[in-house]
Amino acid sequence: MRAPEFSAQWYREVTEFAHGLPPWAREAAEIGTDAGLGLFAVLFLAGWWRARGRGDRAMALALTAPVAVIAAYLVSEISKTQLREERPCRAVAGAVNIAACPAPGDWSFPSNHATIAAASAAAIVVAWRALAPLVLPLAALMAFSRVLVGVHYPHDVAAGYLLGAAVAALACLAAARPAAALVGRARALPGGPALLGTPPAPRPPAVPMSATPTVPDLVPVGADHSPGSATRPAS
Repeated sequence: MRAPEFSAQWYREVTEFAHGLPPWAREAAEIGTDAGLGLFAVLFLAGWWRARGRGDRAMALALTAPVAVIAAYLVSEISKTQLREERPCRAVAGAVNIAACPAPGDWSFPSNHATIAAASAAAIVVAWRALAPLVLPLAALMAFSRVLVGVHYPHDVAAGYLLGAAVAALACLAAARPAAALVGRARALPGGPALLGTPPAPRPPAVPMSATPTVPDLVPVGADHSPGSATRPAS
């Protein structure tokens, strides 16, 4: 597979910009391109801990998140071996890269880093939607960093991002119901609550408010209840 010229041109512009950064910024970019994956691992653990006090589906989504990322990675890796696009740090003349160029045979399209980052973000969002404003931009930044350090074309990371997000989200949603059933059974086993927590107690059903009973008018004792018994004037 040959990279499109527009992507090669963007690659040159980004890597030339990166080459002009201060040394500390280039070093931070090289470290951060891998360190971000560790942050996603921490968020997976936080999601598991959070789900320990929630329902079976919440715990199932927390547990299937890493599995969904592995599934996305496998799809990406199989695609790489079939398409065989050369790395830009070898294919582009005069390429200036911050990170070391991967060995020959480690193909470029799609980007595994971008796939893993986007898959991690998508799986976390499915399980913990409130983190979307954090993890989705973080995954995009990690994907871009692969171009910045000079080891991927822009279209590599764009494809990897879309692939990872789609595969992971679909895998989590498809596995949610059977995984929730397994979590429910596992929580009932000895030691299950220690690992998986216990779901919250079901709320008691709401008691409907009854209508206010109508209080009948009180009639004095001994009063005449016969029809037409109007008050007669005293004689």
